[in-house]
Order: sequence, then structure tokens, then C-alpha cells
Amino acid sequence: MFNSYEELSAYSAELVAGVVRQKEDAVLGLATGSSPMGLYEELIKLYDDGNLDFSKVKSINLDEYVGLDGTHNQSYRYFMDLNLFNHINIDKNNTHVPDGVAEDLQKGAEEYDELIDSMGGIDVQILGIGPNGHIGFNEPAEQLNLNTHVADLTQETIKANARFFASESDVPTQAVTMGMGPIMKAKKVILIASGENKAWAVKSLTDDVITTLIPATLLKLHSDVTVLLDRGAASQLDEK
Repeated sequence: MFNSYEELSAYSAELVAGVVRQKEDAVLGLATGSSPMGLYEELIKLYDDGNLDFSKVKSINLDEYVGLDGTHNQSYRYFMDLNLFNHINIDKNNTHVPDGVAEDLQKGAEEYDELIDSMGGIDVQILGIGPNGHIGFNEPAEQLNLNTHVADLTQETIKANARFFASESDVPTQAVTMGMGPIMKAKKVILIASGENKAWAVKSLTDDVITTLIPATLLKLHSDVTVLLDRGAASQLDEK
């Protein structure tokens, strides 16, 4: 646990930087939203200071809204360009985000999994966690999809994401999301959680239960997961 989100972000950046320094063509699994913002800011600082080279790095993003192309200011491609890719020396041809406007979304999802396999899998996967325990857009359900797929967003997730849009009615109701399969195959996972609204989901990671109703609990089966918390996210961990 870290005293502040800033400390958490700096530490997470050093973890990612360590992977890139060890493997210059590392495949980074990237996430969007508020959780990794600080991480990306710290990676940019490392690049600006001459301490990190992204020229051979490849990236694969978790998800994208259905119906938003890369020029939409709430698309995840736009987010990644704005908050990371435009500020480092990564080749954008080596950056990949699911296509939310593909004519055949299912075919695009299948090709996305093939792309991940062709790159040799993910070296380090960055994850946030939803207040309901979702990972990417793998929402709580009786069953979860193994592979990349089109997911229906829960009303809770739509409401949580409404702050980024003009109104809740503008939030897309579907997304193309990486399934739990590619996530669990990543060599290393770094989960970042910040704020008290994530505390319940974080606490679910500390017991012996694994359930698709809290998708993040499947990470208990992974051999190399680092969970980074600020005080807010860790606030329920001492409760009996």
C-alpha cells in the first residue's frame, strides 16, 4: 500500500520500465481510465529524462467502446494517444486497440486474439479494477468469455463512466474487450487501484473465493500478480 496515488504511480512505472529494459521489444498490455493515468505520466517522465526507450515496444489495449472510432475524444484509442503514445517514441504501428467500428465486430475480436498470439503474448498487463470487480469490460456474470468479445456493459459501469461524457445517455452500452484468457496468459500482471470506491473490489481479492460474479478474483489463479493500492483502495482491508 502507498500513502498516495503519486507514490503508487511512480512505483508502477518502475515495474513497467524494468520489463522494457530487460526486453526492448516487450509487449505491454495497457488499460484506460483513471487508474493508469499516473503510471503513464511517470513513463513519459522516464522517456523525457532519457531513461526509457519505447522504439521497439509493442502495445495491446484491453478494450474499446463499440461505436466510437479513434478520432472520438472518448474512444480509448484517443485516450492512449493523448495520454501516452503522443509523448513517447513508440511506433504507433506497433500500438493496438480493438476496433469498435468494425463492420464485423466478432471477426475483429477473433483477429485481435490472433494478433496477441502472433506477438508472443503479453509481457506485462496493466489492469484497473471496477467497483463491481470487473476487469477490462469483463463484467460480473454467471459465465465469462475466454476470448476477446463484444460485451454488454452493466448499468453500474455505464453510470461510473458517465462522468467522461456529456450525459449518461451518451455512454456506449457495449464494448469490445479482451477476454480473461489473454489476460491470464500475460507473463506478469500489475493491478492498480485508487480510491475508496474500489475498496470493496480490492477486499474481494484477499479471501479464498474465486467467482465469475467478481471477475477480478480469477487473478488469484495467476502466478505473477502485483496489486498496488493507495490508502483509499486499501481502506477495507483491516475490517473484520
